[in-house]
Amino acid sequence: MRGVMQKTALLVDYLNELQQIMQQHQLWQQQPPAESAFASQQPFAVDTMEATEWLQWIFIPRMLALIEADAPLPTVIAITPYLEEALKEHPHLPRLLVPIQKIEVLLTNG
Repeated sequence: MRGVMQKTALLVDYLNELQQIMQQHQLWQQQPPAESAFASQQPFAVDTMEATEWLQWIFIPRMLALIEADAPLPTVIAITPYLEEALKEHPHLPRLLVPIQKIEVLLTNG
């Protein structure tokens, strides 16, 4: 049980770290995208959201909802390749990838 609690606590820390990095680099939006953007059937909502919007409005809230509901967490997760492509020109990509990669390792190996 302790291992699950530690994993959950680490995941929350990494999600908070991601949010802080996004806020520090002015990537955190005050207003959500249009409601229709959330109806996307595409992976990462690529047809309706920017990568940083997806992180803020879908990924972080869904992960926190799973934690809150004490639901099973994903065990296969690969966000880094998408972000490396979608944000390849973004100057803060390396900073964004730090917590993302921690999350991927935690969920895949944890």
